[in-house]
Amino acid sequence: MTNEVVRALANFADSPLFSSREKLALQFAEQMALHHQGIDAAFFRALRSEFSPAEIIELGMMIGLFIGYGRLLAVLDLETPEVL
Repeated sequence: MTNEVVRALANFADSPLFSSREKLALQFAEQMALHHQGIDAAFFRALRSEFSPAEIIELGMMIGLFIGYGRLLAVLDLETPEVL
């Protein structure tokens, strides 16, 4: 992953650097992190148009895992470690 791609994540929906499949996965991650209770049947239909059921489960599990890691780092104040 290049620095250009990392910077493009902030506006992934409008970026030509991501495929439609990648944009959908990023949208899933964003929805899981910010509005998980608002994910509806229409969104899951869109997911199923690009991903198999097993891929959706795997993607959801990885998203959940990284959301959890991020929250743990924040709670433990480890997001910006001190420079020794």
